[in-house]
Amino acid sequence: MPEGPELHLASLFVNRVCADVVFTGAVEKSEISKGPVVPFASDAYCISAVSRGKEVKLTLTSVTKSKAKADKCQLSMDVVFRFGMSGFFRFTTVEELPKHAHLRFYTNEDPQRALTFVDARRFGSWQPSGSWQRDRGPCVMSQYESFRENVLSRLADKAFDRPICEALLNQKYFNGIGNYLRAEILHRLSIPPFMKARTVLEELELKDEDKTMITEENTENSEGGTRKSKSDLLSLCHTVPLEVVSLGGKGYDPEKRDYTEFEAWLQCYYVDGMNSGDPGPMVPKGFKSPKTKRKIQKDEYDYKCSKKGAKMKQTERILKKETLEKEPRAEKEKGYAAMQHSTVHRSRILTRLGSSRK
Repeated sequence: MPEGPELHLASLFVNRVCADVVFTGAVEKSEISKGPVVPFASDAYCISAVSRGKEVKLTLTSVTKSKAKADKCQLSMDVVFRFGMSGFFRFTTVEELPKHAHLRFYTNEDPQRALTFVDARRFGSWQPSGSWQRDRGPCVMSQYESFRENVLSRLADKAFDRPICEALLNQKYFNGIGNYLRAEILHRLSIPPFMKARTVLEELELKDEDKTMITEENTENSEGGTRKSKSDLLSLCHTVPLEVVSLGGKGYDPEKRDYTEFEAWLQCYYVDGMNSGDPGPMVPKGFKSPKTKRKIQKDEYDYKCSKKGAKMKQTERILKKETLEKEPRAEKEKGYAAMQHSTVHRSRILTRLGSSRK
């Protein structure tokens, strides 16, 4: 599911591919989409983007050759997107439109191209003439100071009575944090996921009163080496997403070209054999951690051969069963044949005896 870094990368993608590109006509919506129609049309307009947490805002602005006319009748509209489970932007030729392109912005050129919002699972949404959702807090990446103040000034909220693993997904306070970021942040600080959020955060209240932003985890010391700077949970909510952004889109690539760099970056999430240790005091009753399957080396276990062997054994069992079923039947049929032969032979003897007596 796209998180803060992926939506920020999406905004950078739109600004890059749409730079100096003029769009034209009406915004087109797919027939199967239940999203709203975007009531915007212009002979010439440009598109720019900005992100905030788990939202992206596209700004459509009409352009004219005459500056006088531009001052008088410049059209503009903001369209706010939320990506849901699988949303992303693509920029292709009209002939190569993606299958699940539910909103399309066409260029004023030949051959014509289109910026499209693609969403195969259709959990994403857009809002014409929209604005940032009011119940979402400041962005953990671009509004760090406001984000930190928003959390620490509201620790009395009942939202912080919940385990820290649940509180981190509350977009009212942690706008941009999702599943994999939550796992990586808690793992780096060795914080049990089911510890009360307020317990984890209240000790930070006095640490950053000067609102000093921590942007790097490693700093040079006087001897020329490196030492780890003191990071807390809120500072990692800022720096860890920025690490993903610095990968340059290789963690969340709409073209699905290469995920290896992102997979190498992960320390906890989806890592084979990972055990996070003590879950914490607020773990639900009856909770069982999912058992991770031991990674088997190629020289220890050949999956293809085992599949073939298992299939052969299964075939042998079926053949054996069929043979066992056939053998009694064959014996039974053999017995019937013997009885019939004996009866025929006996009748012939009796016939001969009868004829001899006569």
